[in-house]
Amino acid sequence: MQLNFIANRPVASATGQTLPVLDPSDGQPFDAIQRSDARDIDAAVQAARACFDGPWSALGAAERGRLLMKLSNAVTAHAGELAALEQRDCGKPTKQAAADAAALARYFEFYAGACDKLHGETLPYQSGYSVLTWREPHGVTGHIIPWNYPMQIFGRSVGGALAAGNCCVVKPAEDACLSLIRVAELAAEAGFPPGAINIVTGYGHEVGDALARHPGVDHISFTGSPRVGTLIHQVAAERHCPVTLELGGKSPQIIFADADLDAAIPVVINAIVQNAGQTCSAGSRVLIEQAIYPAMLERLGAAFEALRVGPAALDLDVGPLIRASQQQRVWDFLSDAQAAGIATVAQGRVVDEAPETGFYQAPVLLADVPVAHRVAQEEVFGPVLSAMPFRDEDHAVELANATAFGLVAGVWTRDGARQFRMARRVKSGQVFINNYGAGGGVELPFGGYKASGYGREKGFEALYGFTVLKTVAVRHG
Repeated sequence: MQLNFIANRPVASATGQTLPVLDPSDGQPFDAIQRSDARDIDAAVQAARACFDGPWSALGAAERGRLLMKLSNAVTAHAGELAALEQRDCGKPTKQAAADAAALARYFEFYAGACDKLHGETLPYQSGYSVLTWREPHGVTGHIIPWNYPMQIFGRSVGGALAAGNCCVVKPAEDACLSLIRVAELAAEAGFPPGAINIVTGYGHEVGDALARHPGVDHISFTGSPRVGTLIHQVAAERHCPVTLELGGKSPQIIFADADLDAAIPVVINAIVQNAGQTCSAGSRVLIEQAIYPAMLERLGAAFEALRVGPAALDLDVGPLIRASQQQRVWDFLSDAQAAGIATVAQGRVVDEAPETGFYQAPVLLADVPVAHRVAQEEVFGPVLSAMPFRDEDHAVELANATAFGLVAGVWTRDGARQFRMARRVKSGQVFINNYGAGGGVELPFGGYKASGYGREKGFEALYGFTVLKTVAVRHG
């Protein structure tokens, strides 16, 4: 049974209750976590505040960086253990879980090097004044981490907050806690002072709500659905607490007739089936120029039919969805699409070895999807790709921008001028030209337009959100 981790020690919840941890590959429980409540959040916030007011703020920036580097090295040394936890907890194929552990180490490495490079400025002003700015940490930051990429999102969120000088209270999704509890233990072993990183598990409506409402939390970072993000934003606004919100996407891959199709196809496929499509930046719409639309559908269909789905340990193309309710959500979208007469071009196959009690969904390619249909507008969060043709560049931009989201976009064309025109016109926080995702891009600021949220995570830009800018004006005559 897993305990909360507060002030560098395992702690049972105040409720005395637990929640089962299910293996998505077979749907069976294999562990338990604490069902915490507001009392546990309060204990964690108090521990974080004591650490911030004491040993953490006493450290210089370079010393914080050395601790983060030690944690990066510890994650690398325990990468196999962490990947195994993530694999069983989330249903990730082996190669995906291993990539997530490597990304976590890289986040800590990147932010270790950034700690002592968060500089202020000197500003020209009136004669007789010297004016400067510096960046100060908020204090205690709250982090609500989703279940799809626990390690990666912990790294980009908590890593940035720690680098900026904050202390952290983390509420992981109840579906995926195990790797983060272990990372907090590794941080304690690496020498982080008690209270720098605190983990409290439980339901979102109990623990997440308590974290968002707690008056001792100075900043909230949330990754999840627009609906929950709105609720957190409203609660935080009542006490003027700043937030960073990453709320998902309906990201397009835009393929022009002059594109290198051999290069594009495997990337387009991976962008929708990675993590069983449970990715906020999943390329869930493919917009194809009419001249190549039939041929591209044929090629994409053949690629989909070759995909195999099965238990995480088999390390196939696609693992299970996280839970039964997510599986049902995908089924509901596909049922609606079928009722609307949307054609299924092709789909992958769930292998015979997959237990019937697991949460599996074969990847599905849909064609001629109407732009207004919910499968083209809403996050399915499953391996479902919606294809639609476009006439010309203007039509491609119209379709690309025709959702409430704006997180990521891919543009495939050899035309250099068009590449920049599209990058300018598509309303998206990241635009990738002739690639998608740039291999994870720890260094690349990440965040969205419109309903995809606001604020930026990843890269150096994230540090600005985890700090408050202070202006100091000295009059010296």
